[in-house]
Amino acid sequence: MKRVYVNEKWCLGCHLCEYNCAFANSGEKDMASALKGKPIYPRIHIDGDEKISFAVSCRHCTDPICVKSCISGALHSKDGVICVDSDKCVGCLTCILVCPYGALVQGENGTLTKCELCLENSCSQPACAAGCPNQAIVYEER
Repeated sequence: MKRVYVNEKWCLGCHLCEYNCAFANSGEKDMASALKGKPIYPRIHIDGDEKISFAVSCRHCTDPICVKSCISGALHSKDGVICVDSDKCVGCLTCILVCPYGALVQGENGTLTKCELCLENSCSQPACAAGCPNQAIVYEER
C-alpha cells in the first residue's frame, strides 16, 4: 500500500504541506477564499526546531490503537487507510491521546480530523506530497 513518507533532511519547515492539506480538505474551489481570514485545520503538521523540521501525519498503522480505542466506532480501516466517520465521532479525543506518533488532531467542530491520504479528494496523491517544494514528503510504496 502506498503511504506518505517524510525525509526530514529535505524538509524546509515551510508549512506548505499544511496549507495544501487544509485547502484540499476545505471543499473550496480556490485557496485564497478557502484560507482567507479563517483558521486552518490541516491533517498534517510540521514539528521540530531550528535545526530539523519534519511533517507529522497518520502512519495508517496495520494494528491501529486509535481504532481500538475509539468508543463510538468512528475510526475504521478502509483498504489499509484509517478513516474517520465524523458523524459518529463524539469528540472524546481518546484516539489523540493513544496515538504514539502524535498524528491525530482536533478539527474545526471539536471532533477528530486526520490524514486520509486525500482519498475523498480525487487526487492522484495526497496534497501534502504534491505541494512539497523540496520533495521531502513523498507518496510511495516501500
